[in-house]
Amino acid sequence: MNTLLVSILEFILIVVNLYMWVVIIAALITWVQPNPYNPIVRFLWNVTEPVYAYIRRFIPTNFGGFDVAPLILLLLLQFIQLFFVNLLFRLANSLW
Repeated sequence: MNTLLVSILEFILIVVNLYMWVVIIAALITWVQPNPYNPIVRFLWNVTEPVYAYIRRFIPTNFGGFDVAPLILLLLLQFIQLFFVNLLFRLANSLW
C-alpha cells in the first residue's frame, strides 16, 4: 500500500512539474507573436488558456497590458507541489 501511495504522489509531482514548464513556455512564447496556426502554439493555448480564464474570473490579472495569470498559476502550482504533496508524503511515511 505504501509503495502504491508513494508512486501516485511521485506521478503527481511529475505532472505538476511538467505543467509548470508548459505554463512558463506558453508565457514566454507570447512575447514573440507566434503563428496561431502552429500546432505547438495551439497545444500550449489549449492547455493553459482554460486555467487562465478560470483565474481571470476571480482575480483581475491585466495590469497595464501585462497579464499576471501565468504568474498566479505558477504560484498555485508551487503551493500544490510544496504543501499537498509534502503532506501526503509525510502521511505515506507515517504508514511505515
